[in-house]
Formats: sequence, structure tokens, C-alpha cells
Amino acid sequence: MIQEIQLRIPLKDEAQTDILLLKAAQYLNIPKQEITGVKILRKSIDARKPKIIFNYKVAVYIKEPMPKTSEYDFHYKDVSKAKPIHIIGFGPAGMYAALRCIELGFKPIVLERGKNVQDRRRDLKAINQDHFVNEDSNYCFGEGGAGTYSDGKLYTRSLKRGDVRRIFENFVYHGATEKILQDAHPHIGTNKLPKIIKNIRENIIHYGGEIHFETRVVDFSIKNNKIEALQLQNGDELVTERVILATGHSARDIYYLLNNKNIAIESKSFAMGVRVEHPQHIIDSIQYHCSGERHELLPPAAYSLVQQVNERGVYSFCMCPGGFIVPAATANGEVVVNGMSPSKRNNKFANSGIVVEINADKDLRKYEQFGVLKGLEFQKDLERLAFTAGGRSQVAPAQRLTDFVEGNLSSTLNETSYQPGLKSAPLHSLLPKLIGSRLRKGFESFGQKMKGYYTEEANIVGVESRTSSPVSIPRKETLQHPQITNLYPCGEGGGYAGGIVSAAMDGERCAEAAIIGL
Repeated sequence: MIQEIQLRIPLKDEAQTDILLLKAAQYLNIPKQEITGVKILRKSIDARKPKIIFNYKVAVYIKEPMPKTSEYDFHYKDVSKAKPIHIIGFGPAGMYAALRCIELGFKPIVLERGKNVQDRRRDLKAINQDHFVNEDSNYCFGEGGAGTYSDGKLYTRSLKRGDVRRIFENFVYHGATEKILQDAHPHIGTNKLPKIIKNIRENIIHYGGEIHFETRVVDFSIKNNKIEALQLQNGDELVTERVILATGHSARDIYYLLNNKNIAIESKSFAMGVRVEHPQHIIDSIQYHCSGERHELLPPAAYSLVQQVNERGVYSFCMCPGGFIVPAATANGEVVVNGMSPSKRNNKFANSGIVVEINADKDLRKYEQFGVLKGLEFQKDLERLAFTAGGRSQVAPAQRLTDFVEGNLSSTLNETSYQPGLKSAPLHSLLPKLIGSRLRKGFESFGQKMKGYYTEEANIVGVESRTSSPVSIPRKETLQHPQITNLYPCGEGGGYAGGIVSAAMDGERCAEAAIIGL
């Protein structure tokens, strides 16, 4: 017999040997000898009160053996001579689309503008140390997409878009720790993701797929409402039957290309703001109600905050406990910041995006001349402003949190994890009012919700502008573009995902849709 139960374990008991077995026997009122195994299905921490509790959902095996293998089988097969499907982009959507093609007996041919994970590291070093942005290989572009070097958070609310467990199991199949199957807010870590991404690439190639790095698509040859060929930056042309477009939220050239060819795209709402960085011990003390160091069994604390300010949401985004702020620009002449954490989340800082909802219809009237690209142009203007305010390099403009809210230029800044460095700037006056004024009120509110959060020991760093794309690419229920019948907009770049897991699920769906009729 197998029974699923919920257990609550106080922090003081968490380290006790066989505590789950003992608690399960007590809960079920059976001798512990009858329990052959306890499998953790979900684990979370309830720290709302000083008495911290670990919540477990477990499967208790009573008088029967625990299974040793996953319930998911990934039946990859040789597709070297199968019909091809072209996939543009090798982030989560492109990767999972390629894997699903192989499972279904079709050959994925992936075209990725950036480099593989190993070669990509040198370009990240150039951004941090030399302030030079390779516009095809950076924190956003390259093997694995933006998530590879930006943390690998796997938490998602998109539970109705596909089989979330299957996505997690496939990560484990390719080398991720099984902890991601249990944690309520699973996270792989930027130090471990590259190896997993490499394993996925090698598996695709092993079964006959193709992956072409440093291969940027610059044009489409279209006839009778179908893409007949893909034009590459090097002048080559690839004949194609099906195209999955999985280029991510920062591939602006794709939006310009589609717009210039009168292929329908749409403006959409998005969010922009700043990164806020606190010493991790401050967040720990707030969330765990402790005055000193957090308990050794507790992970670095995270937080999630939201407040309505003048009819717009102000909220935390991509919160990184024990993490780093990184430069996420995709072109020279702009400054963009993002956050990441290593797997142990053991850095001394906590950072999070704090962003303001931008309503594309109501907030961007000064940009109407740009039509559906108005949000993109607004986004670019803010990133250029940050570049100028930081001193025209990857140094980022920054301000102490209290100075930002009170409207004062910071005479000094706190220590930071951001490698290119910070420069004091009056972000309170530089940011557009629709963002800056709401952020200031939002931070005041957050300080009331989390006592100690509003502190001069925190910096805000600008700008956090790539939360999602300000452009979407429409598609029908068949997942095809309404005009171009063999084009399948996919993932974050199409406006159909908001993170690694939702993008991966959408990649699988688009692969399945593209295969129909081939």
C-alpha cells in the first residue's frame, strides 16, 4: 500500500535521524517496521512565525518496496535520416522542442546565434571586466539562453500549460539533482546549469539532431504564406518545411524583421524597474525572525513582494538569495542588470528585481509613432539612459535605497556583488515618473511589510528591463502564426512563457504542433 500524507516537522526536529519515518508511523498509527520507505514529494518552509516548520508531502510505502526508477521514460531514437524541423534559438523552449522532436521521430536542426556554454564564458568575462558586449554571445544569447547564466529558477505558476513534472524529470535525466523534484521553489544554480545544458546538447546530437552555433537567422524567404528558406548571416540559405521560432525575449532583431516584412506582431504589457541588493543577513533576520546568523538547516531566505501603486503593480521579480547582480545587456551602449545565484546560494548578498507594470496601451503614448514596437523603443531608451548615467560603460547607476525614496543623491554606495561596478546617480529623478514614483511608494510599502527591508544598507541598481518582451507574436490554436502557416512562435520571445519551465513546456507543445501534417 502507498499513502500520501502531509507532515509538519519543527526546525528543532529536522536533523533527527529517520524523523520522516517516525512521524509517518505516528501519523498513520502503524509500527514503523511496516514502513518500507518514505519518498519526499514536496518540501517547503513555513517561516511566518518564530517557530519555523518544515512542511513535507510524502508517499509512504507500507509493506511494499519503493520504486528505484522514475515513472517517466524518455524514448529517444535515431532521427539522423528523419524529416527535419528547424528550430531558431537554443534556450529552454528550443532545447525542449528539439528533445520532443527526437522522441516523436523527427530531426531537429537548431540554429543558435550565440556560442556553446564553454565558449560563452569568455564573452561574459569580457562584459564584466572589459565592459564589452558581444551582441551574439552574452548573458541573454547563447546555448541554454538567458537562464543558463541567470540562476536556473524552476518555480512556475503555469501548471495548466503542460506536464511540469515531466520537465523536471527530464532535467534530472540530463544530470540535475533530484532535489528539484521535491523543493517547493526548485533551483539548479548557475554553476551547475552549464553541465546539464551540455548533456542536453550531446544527447540531441547523439540521436541525430543538429545544433549550429554562431548561426544567426537574418531573413525569411516567404512564398504563398510559408517560409521556404532561412537566410543566415553568413549568406547561406536553408530550405525549410517547419520553423519553430524560440529566440527569447531579447532578440529584438527578430521583431524588427517580422515587422519590416509585415508579418503580424503585437505590443503587450511588460514590467521595468531596478535591482535592489541587501546583505543576505538582513533578509535572513527578517524572514527567520533571528537576530544573529540563521540556523544551519535553513537556506538563505528569499522574499516575494507586491503592491498596487496608482493602478499599477509594483512587485519583486527573479529574487536571488545568496546571489549576484550581473550585466545583461545585449548591445553596446546600454546597461541592463539581472540576478543569479549559485546552487548553494552562498554569496553574502540578496538581490531582486523590483519592477513596475507598464501598460502598453495607456503608459506609452509618447511612443505611439513606433506602433507595435513602442514598448521595445521605450525599453531601449531606459537602457541607454542607464548607460549614460553609469559613465558610458557597463558600470551601473545606483543609489542607496533610502536616498532613492527620499530623493537624495548618495554620497557613497554600499558594497555590491555587481562586478563592473556602480556609480552614484540620481535614479529618483532619472527614471521616468511612471516608474520612479511608483517604485518609491512601493519601497515604502515593502518596508512596512518587512521590518528592516527599508534600509540605507541596501543599494538599488538600474535598470532591470528584461523581465519579459514588450512584443508578442500571435498564433492560432494550432500554434501556427495566423499569416505564416509553417511558423510556430514559441516561448518567451513569442509571449507564451515566463521562465524556464513554462518555456520548456511551450517548446514541447510547439514541437508536437509542428509535426502534425509533416
